[in-house]
Amino acid sequence: MLLLFVSLFTQLTSYPPIIYAATMASKIRKSSGSPDEFELQVAQEILNLEMSSNDLKGPLKDLYITAAKEVDCGAGKKAIVLYVPYKLLKSFNKIHQKLIRELEKKFSGRHVLVIAQRTILGNSYKRATRSAAPRPRSRTLTAVQDAILEDIVYPTEISGKRTRCKVDGKRIVKVYLDSKDQANVEPRTDTYAAVYGKLTNKQVSFVFN
Repeated sequence: MLLLFVSLFTQLTSYPPIIYAATMASKIRKSSGSPDEFELQVAQEILNLEMSSNDLKGPLKDLYITAAKEVDCGAGKKAIVLYVPYKLLKSFNKIHQKLIRELEKKFSGRHVLVIAQRTILGNSYKRATRSAAPRPRSRTLTAVQDAILEDIVYPTEISGKRTRCKVDGKRIVKVYLDSKDQANVEPRTDTYAAVYGKLTNKQVSFVFN
């Protein structure tokens, strides 16, 4: 894997090959397996920002992603989802707007979203662990899906939700967003809905109030 890093990226930096490869590898830390080519590309861009941006150099120093993937949003559009450790989400949120703006310049035509890596614990949690403690509420399917939605629309606040049942039995969740962000967020709502649908298999629509 180190040789792959070197062959792909050393021509783009003045760092010695081995040092640069190791530095870039620190920007993506997967729990299992090796990064694919797209994830390496994203890690490279994050490292480039750390080296070149005065505003991001310090904050990005200790931050990294755990995965990155492209999501097809329909009509020929794609989004990029960056998964980050839950413990680092607040740190990413502090530089969210600047980081997203810079990454979307690099990946022209694609919206970039940051989502925390979370673990869902099933109903069998107590039996599997032989624990008398109840399953943490934050680890239920519903709680995790709600948290994903909050990550997707960040930094816009969700002011309310309403579930509507269609005649065919399907449910659509109408999500109300703070209207103060409407000018910047409205062009992104189709992406938000598509990504949330891909990740949770739930339909959502967004309105501002």
